[in-house]
Amino acid sequence: MSLPATLRLSIMATLLVTLAACGSTQHANRISPQAAQQTAAGQAANAAYNYSLDIFHPVVAHHGMVSTEQKLASKVGLDILKAGGNAIDAAVGIGFALAVVLPNAGNLGGGGFMVSHNGQSGANYALDFREMAPNGASRTMYLDTDGNVINDKSLHSHYAVGVPGTVAGLGYAHKLWGSMSWSNVIAPAISLASEGIKVSETLATVLDREKSNMGKWPATTAIFWRNGAPMKAGDLLVQKDLAQSMRLIAQQGPQAFYTGTIGQKIAAEMANYPGAITMNDLRNYAAIERTPVTGHYRGHDIVTMPPPSSGGIHLVQMLNILERWPLADWGHNSARSIHHMAEAMKLAYADRSEYLGDPDYVKIPLQGLTSKAYADELAKGITDKARPSSSIKPGKPQPYESDQTTHFSVMDSAGNAVAVTYTLNTNFGSGIVAAGTGIMLNNEMDDFAAKPGAANAYGLIGGDANSIQPGKRPLSSMTPTLVMKDGKPVLVTGSPGGSRIITIVLQTLLDTIDFQMNPAEAASAVRVHHQWTPDELHVEKGLSIDTRALLLERGHHVVTKAAMGRTQTIQRLNGVMRGYSDPRNPDGDTLGY
Repeated sequence: MSLPATLRLSIMATLLVTLAACGSTQHANRISPQAAQQTAAGQAANAAYNYSLDIFHPVVAHHGMVSTEQKLASKVGLDILKAGGNAIDAAVGIGFALAVVLPNAGNLGGGGFMVSHNGQSGANYALDFREMAPNGASRTMYLDTDGNVINDKSLHSHYAVGVPGTVAGLGYAHKLWGSMSWSNVIAPAISLASEGIKVSETLATVLDREKSNMGKWPATTAIFWRNGAPMKAGDLLVQKDLAQSMRLIAQQGPQAFYTGTIGQKIAAEMANYPGAITMNDLRNYAAIERTPVTGHYRGHDIVTMPPPSSGGIHLVQMLNILERWPLADWGHNSARSIHHMAEAMKLAYADRSEYLGDPDYVKIPLQGLTSKAYADELAKGITDKARPSSSIKPGKPQPYESDQTTHFSVMDSAGNAVAVTYTLNTNFGSGIVAAGTGIMLNNEMDDFAAKPGAANAYGLIGGDANSIQPGKRPLSSMTPTLVMKDGKPVLVTGSPGGSRIITIVLQTLLDTIDFQMNPAEAASAVRVHHQWTPDELHVEKGLSIDTRALLLERGHHVVTKAAMGRTQTIQRLNGVMRGYSDPRNPDGDTLGY
C-alpha cells in the first residue's frame, strides 16, 4: 500500500527540490499567490491536477475513508462505514477502539475536540469535550510555600487529572449525528479489549520509556507489566477491566461513566487526595457545542476549533499573515519560505501566551486575532532577518467580543467529514489507571499555567488567561481542521504533537494548497516549528544543509529536533478520496473502499 516509513523519510530530503519545481509548474495557470483568491483559471488548474507527478502515492477510495494512528482502529472505522454507518458512527467507534489499541494516547479518561461537516445540511460543528479542573482545584495548587512550581505534581500525581470528557463527547456526537446503534459502534472495541492485541514495537518502546512514571501504580502495572517489567513487542495485551467498562457504557450510555459504577470507581481512586476529582465533578461534566473558527486562504475556507483550543485561532492568524507572500514561487521548504513561516509562528505564539484560555472564563479577542487587518499590522514587522523573540511582545488585536495526543479523520459517501483530536496529554497521561476500570487517566491539568510565565511540559508560556480555576478547561493546541471549497470539505486533517500541533497543521495546509502535494507527500515532508520561546527554530532531520545555512545567515537559531507529529489526512478531489497516515508512526494506517 505504501513505502516503508524509514525509506520514505530517508529519500524525502533529496526530493524536496524536485517537489518545489513541480509546485511552480502546477501554479503556472494561476495569478500571483500574493492575491488572496484564485481566479477561475487557477481553480481549473487545481481541479485538473495531474497525479502522475506524485512522488508518494496516497490511499485511494470512492465511498469512504478513515485515517488513524493504529491499523486495528482504522479497520474498526472502515467496517462501520461498510456496514452502513456514517462518518460520526465511524469516528465514535474509532475513539473507543483507540482507547484499547493506542493506550498511550487513545482514551476514555482524557478529552478533546471534534470538528465536523454535515453533508446533508451543509452545517459545520465544533464540539468541545476538553477536560475540566475539579471543584477543589486552585490557582496555587502546584506551588510550594515559596511560590515555586512543585516538580511533577501537575504531571504524575492524582492532582494532575482533569475531569475526563471523552465519553461525554463521543456520546454527544453520536446522539445528535450518528445513525447506527450506540452499542454496535462500541462492540468492536469491547472485542479488542477482551480478546487482546499484540503489542507492537512502537507501543513496546513507549511502555519502556514511561516505565518510571507508570511503575508506581499497581493498577497500571497489573495491565501493562509482565514479570516485573513493561510488556514487550509480541506480548498479548488483554484489558478485561476496560472491556467491562465499555460494556457498561454500551448498555447504560455515557452516564455509566459519570454517575454510575465507573464514576464511583474513579472517585474512589481519588478519595485519598483532597481537592482531586469527586463524584460531583463527574456529574457536572458536559460537552459543549461551540461556533467553529473560520478563515479564508487562497480561495479555500478553513473550518477549525475555537477556544479553549488555541489551534484554530492561531492557524487562521498565521495563514492570514502568509497569504501575502508567493510561497509556491519561493519553493517548498526553501530558506525564504521557512523564514517567513517562522516569523509568523513567533507572532502567533506570543499572542497565544497573552490572550488564550477558556472562553467561559476569559474574554478572548477572537475576531481581532483572526482578522486580515491585524495580520497586515503584524506582517509589517517581518523583514529578511529573524527577529529575536525577546523583541516580540503580544500584539494588540481589536476588538474583543461578547502531547500524548492522537488524531483521526473520516469521510463518507454522503459528504460528511469528521476531524477528531483527543488526548491524555503526555504519553499515558498521569500513568494512573483507576482501579477496577482499566481506564488510564489524563494529566491535562499541566496544560494550565501553574504560575504566570512558567512553562508547561511542552515549553509553552501561559498567563492569567490560562490560570487554574474550578470548572475551567485548560488551553490546548489541538487543531482538528476541515478545508472547504464551494461549501464542501476537500481536506480533513489534524495531528498530535503538543505545542507543535498548530504549526504541523499549518504546514499540511500549505503543502496541500500552495505546493499542491497529495496527503502522502505532505505527510512525508520535513517539518519546522517555532513557538516564540525558546527562541529556536526546530527542524526535523533531512532539511537541506544549504537551506539550514541560509536560515542561520538570516539570524535563526536552528536546532534539529525529534520528528514532529503524526498527521492523519484525507483529501477529496473530483469525487475521489485520497488519504495517508503519517510515516512517523509505522502503526498508523489509512483505509478506504
